[in-house]
Amino acid sequence: MATKRALLSVSDKTGIVEFAQELQARGWELLSTGGTFAALQAAGVSVTQVSDVTGFPEMMDGRVKTLHPAIHGGILARRGTAHMDELAAQSFGTIDLVCVNLYPFRETVARGAPDPEVIENIDIGGPAMIRSAAKNHEAVLILVDPADYALALQDEVSQADRRRLAAKAYGHTSGYDAAITAYLSGESDTIPTELPQTLDLHLTRVAQVRYGENPHQPGAIYRWGNARGPVIDAQVVAGKPMSFNNYADADAAWSLCQELAAQEQGAVCVAVKHANPCGVAVAENVATAWERARDADTLSVFGGVVAVSQPVDFAAAQSMKGTFLEVLIAPDVTPDAVEWFAAKKPDLRVLIAGQSEAVSVLDVRPLAGGFAVQERDRRPWDDLCPEVVTGRQPTEQEWDDLRFAWAVVKGARSNAVAICKGGVTVGLGAGAVSRIWAAERAVQNAGEGAQGAVLASEAFFPFDDVVRLAAAAGVTAILQPGGAKRDPEVIAACNELGISMVFTGSRHFRH
Repeated sequence: MATKRALLSVSDKTGIVEFAQELQARGWELLSTGGTFAALQAAGVSVTQVSDVTGFPEMMDGRVKTLHPAIHGGILARRGTAHMDELAAQSFGTIDLVCVNLYPFRETVARGAPDPEVIENIDIGGPAMIRSAAKNHEAVLILVDPADYALALQDEVSQADRRRLAAKAYGHTSGYDAAITAYLSGESDTIPTELPQTLDLHLTRVAQVRYGENPHQPGAIYRWGNARGPVIDAQVVAGKPMSFNNYADADAAWSLCQELAAQEQGAVCVAVKHANPCGVAVAENVATAWERARDADTLSVFGGVVAVSQPVDFAAAQSMKGTFLEVLIAPDVTPDAVEWFAAKKPDLRVLIAGQSEAVSVLDVRPLAGGFAVQERDRRPWDDLCPEVVTGRQPTEQEWDDLRFAWAVVKGARSNAVAICKGGVTVGLGAGAVSRIWAAERAVQNAGEGAQGAVLASEAFFPFDDVVRLAAAAGVTAILQPGGAKRDPEVIAACNELGISMVFTGSRHFRH
């Protein structure tokens, strides 16, 4: 039986020496290139340089080394066909295993390398070898992940496993090409004025969930390209595995929590139910912020998801006693708090948020047959030019509450209205099909708490009805984008009722 040959050329050298040693012990002939060849040779592994097989030296600073018929012919030849005669005529041998992973393109972009260095880290020969081996996977094992080295060392690798490895290989090159496309299109940090003609959504499954929104829907969590996120990369330190809805709600809660934390002094707590905030507060510590957010709507917070901006200690953990919650996400949780949650709230998922790196600025929503794509709504308060359009000016406290309410209402589903006072939501109305209905829900929820409070709306008022409703409830200042045909009537109503009104000039629909 002819000696089997393996070609090893990897950027990620995890386990490569041990893998090569095992192949050599089994009688394989090893071929390699560049840094991989040097690492294997230094470890005492018997290895042949690819240039000795092709008869040509590496060229152009290593840009050209494996693009040769002696390599690709050996990979692509269909065994048991005339292809073998063609190989023999050229004195080429077959290659039965290709172990390749690619130049660190994403990592080079992530560390802010200059453009020439990024371009130089676009791998050419690696993807060509991977695709060749994956195409001929019935005869050639293709490995792009060190986790699969053990599988390749089995006496026999089934055709099902070979096909799975081939699919994984094409996924590897597909994601690599998507990252290059994004970089060359200028999508790495910002979105150009015009979105790209081609948008590659390379998704890799990172978590399996029991089901989607409902038990009859399969569900899973995927990473987009190389991005990292605070929820999908969170550390679950206590409680049950995360569900599909847990991921969505935790992401919404953490996003609003971080936006508020950037503009508020103290600890922020955001409680979310069905992707909408149901209680939001800022206070001197986590325990107090949680208690204020909980008391804002004790009914809706039941079974909710909570995010806090500061570490959760034992006292903060104990303050959550008596309320059923699905998820708690924080920047850190002390060991004694984790122990308490595990003992007293075993069903509560307790998460330490992961670091956000290279998070996409795109918002992608499925349509039948395609996707609707937009840039995420990331406009901060400091990017606005608030204009007081009434005779009455907001007080200093009202300005603080208006800024707080604006962040909250921006995080709620449209139509949305938030009534806030003293750094806490006292009434919320979200997801309504009419703005007046959203306002009525917020006023009803606020009750006496609306006295001296402020109101924020994420879109303009088509009529003065919300103003009159708010004034009757005791609201003293209103924030809205402005821009409606009846703005003069709305402003006149505010002046009539002694309410301050501020236009932001920025709408924040969130359907």
